[in-house]
Amino acid sequence: MNANPGDIREVAIIGSGPAGLTAAIYTARASLEPLVIEGEPSSTGDQPGGQLMLTTEVENFPGFPDGIMGPELMMNCRAQAERFGAVLRTEKVSRVDLSARPFGIWVQNPDADQPTYLAKSIIISTGAKALMLDLENEQRLIGRGVSTCATCDGFFFRDVDIAVVGGGDSAMEEAIFLTKFARSVTIVHRREELRASQIMQDRARANPKIKFLWNTVVTDVLGDSSMTGLVVENVHTGDKSTLDVSGLFVAIGHRPNTDLFKGQLEMKDNGYLITRSPGTQTNVEGVFACGDVQDETYRQAITAAGSGCAAAMDAERWLESQH
Repeated sequence: MNANPGDIREVAIIGSGPAGLTAAIYTARASLEPLVIEGEPSSTGDQPGGQLMLTTEVENFPGFPDGIMGPELMMNCRAQAERFGAVLRTEKVSRVDLSARPFGIWVQNPDADQPTYLAKSIIISTGAKALMLDLENEQRLIGRGVSTCATCDGFFFRDVDIAVVGGGDSAMEEAIFLTKFARSVTIVHRREELRASQIMQDRARANPKIKFLWNTVVTDVLGDSSMTGLVVENVHTGDKSTLDVSGLFVAIGHRPNTDLFKGQLEMKDNGYLITRSPGTQTNVEGVFACGDVQDETYRQAITAAGSGCAAAMDAERWLESQH
């Protein structure tokens, strides 16, 4: 399917997590009839609706005193956007052309002569992906003992023993935060020296609840309906053993989903999109970014939703200025 030159969308939203769907709600209520290209499920963990589609109970999203399941929250946001007139397409964007307006968006065949969609403005909310250990049982037990977010899930691990994999600042921050709830936290690191800043190392070492397992990698996650332990291996001796923990927090970094925009949008060295402060405008006029694709600090559903609102308002004002 190629775009009809006469059918140019006011705004297209690429991505459909909390940021993208909030942007869709706001732009739809502004009568902009947004097109939301929400992505397709993939074997690499991509999901329409973002990472919350792989999460069980969400207890820290305002307005739900008893919590809500991640997929239910995202489906509610999706239905709300559609109610106000957003058009959602379960497709994966394969190419964009931001060199001229209207902007071109391709799905499926990136080599086609004509884009699939044309848009006067674009809101990018493609999110970021937590780097995982690529273990067979890891994805299966996400939300059932395996997590990538201590702030999101730490509350569920009261008075149990848990492990954190990683050696950087993020891993130390996660481990220190988790000591508020857990009985003990074991930091599993493949080297015998941490990569974290000295101040974060000192804080972790000084915490009586934190232990270190050096020169060790996780080779398997145990459990059927929920996680019951880990198989770990010493990288020098090859000796394997079982670590009796009820939770695993993987803190080896995140990777923003920005490959589509390389060479067209300004990015940090780690791939996160750069937006003008204050605001969500990128270096290309009419292109805005929100959520985890440009936020390497907070990475929460509520902050993503807030930036989605900001991007929608920025896009609406920009469109008004063009008219």
